[in-house]
Amino acid sequence: MDSKIKIARIAGFMYMLIIGFGLIAQIFVRDNLVDYNDASITASNIITSEFLFRFGFVSELLMLICDLVVTTILYLLLKDFSQNLSLLSTFFRLTSITVLGVTALSHYAALSFLGGAQYLTVFTSDQLDALALLSIKLHGSGYNICLLFFGFHLIILGYLVYRSDLFPNFLGILLLIGGLCYNINSITWFLFPSFVGRIYPAILIPSFMGELLFSLWLVIKGVSIPPIRT
Repeated sequence: MDSKIKIARIAGFMYMLIIGFGLIAQIFVRDNLVDYNDASITASNIITSEFLFRFGFVSELLMLICDLVVTTILYLLLKDFSQNLSLLSTFFRLTSITVLGVTALSHYAALSFLGGAQYLTVFTSDQLDALALLSIKLHGSGYNICLLFFGFHLIILGYLVYRSDLFPNFLGILLLIGGLCYNINSITWFLFPSFVGRIYPAILIPSFMGELLFSLWLVIKGVSIPPIRT
């Protein structure tokens, strides 16, 4: 149990980093620099804050590295309760990581369009600005594909956490609800794009709270020690 507590706390710390790096990349970088309705303003913001934009890209890469550590530890902690479900949960999360890793290239592509390379002179300035904004919008679409897989991961993880004796039941319920919210958000994004603005970002608040409380529990408590049966 001591070893499980230690690796659980490592997972919790890494999970906190995931949340932190994710907030940096999305809220403090893209949401601050990108005007999704104006390519010219977006291009100007990226050029004048190039280092910040690059830092957002690196933050996303670091988030993925931390995510691989968390994925491995969660499998090690929960495989004794159901190896098949733990594997399925792991595969969903690894797929999410892979999709986001590829999607991150579209964030970086905006810099390539605005970098002033000689081979891009065949495009006008307005066209390059539009291509940069398009690449960032594609990043958003890729992110929602990633979150769809991640949502299924959270649903299975929530069930495993609920059924295991390592965590309190309420954490499993919160994770399961968070997974459903991710799935609803992603499906709405692609099926009803005109409606998604009405539910986002409120739909992701339960997801954020569930993951945050789970990561805090891992850091502070690790895992619960089952009572000794006599």
